[in-house]
Amino acid sequence: MDVNTLIEFGVWLALIVGVMLLGLIAVRLARRGLLKSIDSSTKMPDGRKKQIQTIVQVAGWMVNVALIGIAVMMLLSRFVDITPLLTSLGVVGLALSLGAQTLIKDLIGGLMVLIENQYAVGDVIQVGDVSGIVERLTLRATYVRDVGGKLYLVPNGDIRVVGNVTRDWSRALVDIGVAYEENLERVTAVLDRVARQFAGDPAFASQLLEPPTVIAPLSLGDWAVTVRVMIKTLPGKQWGTATELRRRILAACERENITLPYPRQEVLVRNQPGFVSPSGETDEPGL
Repeated sequence: MDVNTLIEFGVWLALIVGVMLLGLIAVRLARRGLLKSIDSSTKMPDGRKKQIQTIVQVAGWMVNVALIGIAVMMLLSRFVDITPLLTSLGVVGLALSLGAQTLIKDLIGGLMVLIENQYAVGDVIQVGDVSGIVERLTLRATYVRDVGGKLYLVPNGDIRVVGNVTRDWSRALVDIGVAYEENLERVTAVLDRVARQFAGDPAFASQLLEPPTVIAPLSLGDWAVTVRVMIKTLPGKQWGTATELRRRILAACERENITLPYPRQEVLVRNQPGFVSPSGETDEPGL
């Protein structure tokens, strides 16, 4: 191979690689700009934003794969005739489809997630024993990070039942255990007053969709009567709402001297007939 051929090959190689890199950079910048524009939009609902952002990310990933694939095929065409290779791709694809049914199932599952908008990046979901926020979604898998920081990769083909915790609206649930000795009507009145004052707080009122509801009794346990306060909130606002409401309820119970019991056991010891205590007393009849 002479010098001119090497120079020609080097220029051609640099051109292909350069165009591929420019394409990847352009896709990345376009994706970043679209995501920023969608996120700053004030006319679009949050649910719609998440759906479009997820589609943009998946589309960017597919374009990147296509660019790299085209560049590889062009490089191969320099050394071999790729026409037979392209012709055989149909046969190879059929063979791969028979051996990669799981992969195809994952891709179809991911496509259905996008089309049906089951969840999107930023949603909090539960899939089986895995729950957390969706950090990334591709056609093959869903990446979920739990509250402990652990990142789970869930194949889309394995998703049968999924719970979306942040779709349309959420609900804050606060359960309080009170002692059986307390007047339940009084406890309910105190909790109802605290919940309504909380709903009227400007710092939280914009996050609530309905007035709070107090359910009493929710259940009768071994050592406490459970009372529930629940409030319908905007998606994803239920955790902060529940934390603040729980703090205010605890302070109100302390002010109103409402007993919040803890698990305990009471043991009744009865002396058997004929038993003589250390003080000399006996349970023997007639003694």
